[in-house]
Amino acid sequence: MLDKRDFYINGAWVAPQDGTDLEVIDPSTEDPCAVISLGGQADTDAAVAAARAALEGWMHTDPRERLAVVQRILEVYQARSEDMAQAISLEMGAPIDMARASQAAAGEGHTRAFIDAFEKVAFIAPLGDHAPEDRIIKEAVGVCALITPWNWPMNQVSLKVIPALLAGCTMVLKPSEIAPLSSVIWSEILDAAGVPSGVYNMVNGDGAGVGTQLSRHPDVDMVSFTGSTRAGIAISRNAAETLKRVHLELGGKGANIIFADADEQAVQRGARHCFNNTGQSCNAPTRMLVERSYYDRAVEIAAETAERTAVGPASESGRHIGPLVSAAQFDKVQDLIQKGIDEGARLVAGGLGRPEGFNRGYFVRPTVFADVSNDMTIAREEIFGPVLSIIPFEGEDEALRIANDTPYGLTNYVQSGDGARRNRMARRLRAGMVEMNGKSRGAGSPFGGMKQSGNGREGGVWGIEDFLEVKAVSGWSNEHD
Repeated sequence: MLDKRDFYINGAWVAPQDGTDLEVIDPSTEDPCAVISLGGQADTDAAVAAARAALEGWMHTDPRERLAVVQRILEVYQARSEDMAQAISLEMGAPIDMARASQAAAGEGHTRAFIDAFEKVAFIAPLGDHAPEDRIIKEAVGVCALITPWNWPMNQVSLKVIPALLAGCTMVLKPSEIAPLSSVIWSEILDAAGVPSGVYNMVNGDGAGVGTQLSRHPDVDMVSFTGSTRAGIAISRNAAETLKRVHLELGGKGANIIFADADEQAVQRGARHCFNNTGQSCNAPTRMLVERSYYDRAVEIAAETAERTAVGPASESGRHIGPLVSAAQFDKVQDLIQKGIDEGARLVAGGLGRPEGFNRGYFVRPTVFADVSNDMTIAREEIFGPVLSIIPFEGEDEALRIANDTPYGLTNYVQSGDGARRNRMARRLRAGMVEMNGKSRGAGSPFGGMKQSGNGREGGVWGIEDFLEVKAVSGWSNEHD
């Protein structure tokens, strides 16, 4: 079993001052695979103090020096890519091929995109021709607490750490205690890349402990959090005591609106997207809204897709989905499947229990419900498992009403052969992102939501600017431009 109890503070691996042991569980086997420490107040204070001490020097470096550090991080990350994929597969159950192609690859992809976006950020710029002695300066927010989830570990860590570094912030990372091993490797990568001492720190812990300590800490200037809406509300309350900036990327209940003129792969594509990562994605299209004239056929295709979706251990190669991340997540998904049955939705694929052949591991059956109404629990709550709810609609207005009738507003999807209709839908859907006809958003596109899906944007120029304050200066001397 791996021993990863140490924290990374002020450029060194240090033993916890106030730690409590926690076993990391392999979700494919339910066996412990590592032990970490959950930090206490003394550990949090030490990490924040290191970040605070390093801030003045780091934020006032030439921005291109910070860029050079990030470019070195990218080089080391590429060399450790297989280690990263293996760690993610072990800790959270992503099948190894998917861990390589999507999970670990996300860290490299986002880092490259931020390097490109950096060139578009003006750290000092004129206000305009009407005010030749005015400048707009963009400078680091300060010390940032970065709290990341278990479902896409490197996707979220890189979306926070890299732009914070480029902006000139110093930071303390608290990864999910359920999936911490990838962030240990990430910290080794940043150390090998020569990030100055104190600029980046990592303390493991849970939300009630280190998470709360960071969000309340008087020497933390900003909290960037990805996770549940419930936890985001708690963080916002804690941060309000010191008026911190708070960036939240929270849950979703994405509507995938499929019109009768959609391409023939639309339903299958949507179901596969829902089941990807075992349904553990905040932007999963979990509500499939289908135009009534195509509804019966869509239900058949979705059910067939679920039945063809293989389930298997994370360590095996292949195009299967893996287990859910934990016993708690397994129980939650089972409870919600039961609630769907109890509330009268029509189960057309999957259902309760593990797939055939499994008696250990947090494996679940890819599940499809038809005849769902939007007031059912499975249409309201974020399930975070491979469970698809199919809802019929008659026309554009009804589709929009159903899609927008949710407390969430992260990602919606539209499938139609009518370009004008797609554009109308995109403008009226209340979500931070809209993806249409299976077209993924491009590199550097901002990721984030509305309503209870959070605030702020990650990725590209927007992701860097979320870690910057705007300072207006008059009387600027051109001698020192």
